[in-house]
Parts: sequence; C-alpha cells; structure tokens
Amino acid sequence: MSDAEIFSNQPQTVAQLLQFCSESLESSDVFFGHGTDNAWDEAVLMVLSVAELPLGSGEDVLPLSVGAEAVARLQELLRRRIMEHEPLPYLLGRAWFAGLEFLCDQRAIIPRSPIAELILHGFRPWYNGPAPGHILDLCCGGGCIGLAAAYQFPDARVDLLDVDSGALDLARENAEQLGLQGRVTLIESDLFEALADTRYDLILSNPPYVDAADLAAMPAEFHHEPKDALGSGADGLDLTRRILSCAHPFLAASGLLIVEVGNSWAALEQAYPKVPFTWVEFEHGGDGVFALTAQELQDYSTIGG
Repeated sequence: MSDAEIFSNQPQTVAQLLQFCSESLESSDVFFGHGTDNAWDEAVLMVLSVAELPLGSGEDVLPLSVGAEAVARLQELLRRRIMEHEPLPYLLGRAWFAGLEFLCDQRAIIPRSPIAELILHGFRPWYNGPAPGHILDLCCGGGCIGLAAAYQFPDARVDLLDVDSGALDLARENAEQLGLQGRVTLIESDLFEALADTRYDLILSNPPYVDAADLAAMPAEFHHEPKDALGSGADGLDLTRRILSCAHPFLAASGLLIVEVGNSWAALEQAYPKVPFTWVEFEHGGDGVFALTAQELQDYSTIGG
C-alpha cells in the first residue's frame, strides 16, 4: 500500500477517516479476531484512539477535524495493519478485557478470552463457595484474567503465574496501571511447580491450547503473538493434561477450576471420556471453556483419562 493509495496527509474529519479506514480494511485480506470481528468496529477503534477521543463517543464527533500529525500516524497504523497483518491491539499498545484497559505488546498474547464474561458475573452459577479470598491466574500472560478478577473481587488476593518472565513483566505493569499491585503476587513457575502449600478458591487458566495443525494454518495475525503462548502439542492438550493431573491439591474444598481449551474441547472429551466437564455457555460468544469442582477433580484422580 503506497501513500497515494491511502489518504492525503492533511487534516480530515472523523467521519472521513472512519469511512476510509473501514473501506480499506473491508477490501483487504486482514483477519479480525483480536478484540473486533469486523472492519467497521476496527476502524472505529483505530480512528478514535489516534484522535484521542473516548471510545464511547457518539455521532457528535463525526464532524470533528483530526490534525495532520494524527492523520499521518493513522496512515502508518493502517499500512501496518493491512500490509504486515499486525493485530490492532499491538499497534495501539493497549487492549480491553472485562471492561478494563490493559497494556498490550508482543510479550504476551492479546486479551480475548470469553472467561471475561464469567468474571463479570462473579462466576455464578458455577462457583458456589464463599466470596473468593485467593485466586490463581495460571498461565497469566499479561495478567488480564487475574487482574480483572482482582478488580471484580476487591477483597481477594490474586496470584499471577507464568513460566515466561517477559509476560510477567507485562502483567506487573498492568497491575500497576490498574492500581492493583497491593493485592497481586507475581510468580514465575512452570505451572504449579513453584507454589507452596496454597489453596485457591478459584484457579483460572487460559493456557496454550492450539493443536499443531491449527497452529500451522492460523492467519498471519496470530504469528505476531508468542508461539509458545498458543501451541500445546499435537492435539493442543499438553498443558491441559498437566493442569488436570496437578490442580486438585491447590484447590480449596469448595474451589473451582476454570480452563479455556478453545477448539481442542472435542479432543479433551475424547481423551477423558469419564470426566464430567461442565462446558460453559456464553451469552456474548465464545466456547471451549470448562469448569470442574474440587470434588470432581478429586474423583477424576481415581477415574483417569
């Protein structure tokens, strides 16, 4: 995409920029799946962010003029989005999850888990224990799940655990941005290995779960994300198997394990036909998230796969 193919590097109105960006994205081969699912929504996010306007702005901002410097930045973002297939949250350096804004860069995958809906509903009706006092975000990446849970449950302590130190650095920055660092502990560990004798009311995990075939066929946008944060063996279940085999000693008696496995859910059911996975249905889209109680995990330990 050349400069001539974009728009004049001159002041434009919000309406003009929205139209041009949405039409350019629509006619391109970009993939939408990192916070938006269509060209218009992505254009709105891109233009309002560059113009430094609230994301909830109404039609009254359409006639506003956007200065030449912002137009030039928007031009570069659009070029990278279309020509390099870089996901928009990485281009903007921020993403939104469960109504909260997070710093976002290539140290971790982009927040997009349907677990956000569970957090906003207090994990009801699946969690039936007392108000969560201790929560673990396992394979936390940039920390969006655990930090959103900390925000939802202001009396809870939250541990953010990941094997990748760079992801944990990003999670620390997000905790500080949200003012939650006083209730959050960051732990570098390969799953449960570095944990002491700790019992959690909730263990939440969005581990790598993409199988080898799907990983190879994913759109170019996903290849900007850390490969090790996406793939998990031939069937996508390498990490999930380890979680299932080790989680029970770290759950309180009334605790709940929630894990996202995405499209690998069918392989999981095939691998563990006797385990009573509860598959969560979401009002706002998404699937492949299961819940297991501490008691079910204990029973599973004797059932096996």
